[in-house]
Amino acid sequence: MTTPTEPRRAAGLLHIDWTACEGRGLCVELLPEALDRDEWGYPVARRGGPGERTDVPLVWEELDGAADAIALCPRLALGLKRLP
Repeated sequence: MTTPTEPRRAAGLLHIDWTACEGRGLCVELLPEALDRDEWGYPVARRGGPGERTDVPLVWEELDGAADAIALCPRLALGLKRLP
């Protein structure tokens, strides 16, 4: 368990395939703590640096929501890589 001053370690990376994504926003609705929308409606990471726009770090509590977002993505633009 982490303390309030200890950062939460990423449990997985949500990969966004920008060539398939059409910005419908379902993933943003399912993962509001991890994703936001840009001005065109495409998902963008709420955390991480500029290099993490394609692979969004997720904490353990978000893995179920990520699985739902992947399964429900109408363009199959999402994937999940679990971290050790």
